[in-house]
Amino acid sequence: MFIDSHTHIQISQFDPDQDAVLKRALEAEVSTILVIGFDLETSLGAVELAETHENLFATVGMHPHDAKDLTPDVLKTFRELLHHPKVIALGEIGLDYYRNLSPHAVQKEAFEKQLDLAEEMEIPIIVHNRDAYMDILPILDARQGQIQGVLHCFTGDVELMHRSLEIGFYIGIGGIVTYPNAKDVQAVAREVPLERLLIETDCPWLAPQSWRGKRNEPAYVRAVAEKIAELRKTSVGTIGKITTKNFNLLFKTH
Repeated sequence: MFIDSHTHIQISQFDPDQDAVLKRALEAEVSTILVIGFDLETSLGAVELAETHENLFATVGMHPHDAKDLTPDVLKTFRELLHHPKVIALGEIGLDYYRNLSPHAVQKEAFEKQLDLAEEMEIPIIVHNRDAYMDILPILDARQGQIQGVLHCFTGDVELMHRSLEIGFYIGIGGIVTYPNAKDVQAVAREVPLERLLIETDCPWLAPQSWRGKRNEPAYVRAVAEKIAELRKTSVGTIGKITTKNFNLLFKTH
C-alpha cells in the first residue's frame, strides 16, 4: 500500500471527478492521502474534505506566494484548526524565490510566524522551497530539535539533501524523479536513507513522465515509488512499506 503525502485534491481542478479520483487511488493501492492547504480557503477545504473520508488527512498553512495574507486573524484560525483530529501538519509554508509573488522579507516573516505556531502546537511542518535553500536551511537549522517535518518536492542535490537530513527533516520526492533529465533528484532518490523518505504527487501539478503535461492525481504516486525502486534496485513493495511507516511516524497517524 502507498501513501500520497502531498496533494491538493480539494481545489477546483478536481471538482468534476473528485470521487472518481479517490476511487482510482484506492484501486492503485494508495491507502492514505494528505490534502495540503496553501491559504485560508484551501486549508478550510482540505479540512472539510478530510472530514468526509476516513483515509484522508489535512494540513493548514499559508504558502509564500500569499505571505501578505497571513493576518493575525488567519493565524488564529490556523491555530484553531490545528486542534482538529484530521489536521496532522502545518503547511505548506516556506519560501519561493522563483516566482517572487511576495517580497522576500514578507515571505520570511510569514514563515517564521508559522514556525512559531508549529513549535507552540508541537506539530510537523510541510516546507515549500523553490530557489531558496540558502535561506530556508539556516532558518530551520536555528530551530533544530524544536521542529520536524518534510521538505516537499525536493529538487536539491545530494549535498543539500545531507544538510536537510542533519537538521532532522524528511525528504519528499514526487513525479520529477521520473523525468529523464532530473539527474539531481534521481541521485537524491538513490542515496537518501530509506527511513527519511516520503513519496508524493503534488497533484494536480508535476505528473510523472507517463502523464506529463496532464493533470496529476494520487493514483500516480505509484509511478514515483516504482521509479525510486528501480533507482535503488529494490522492490516497489519495499518503497511503499517504508514510506508508509515513515509517514505514520512523522505525522503520528498510528
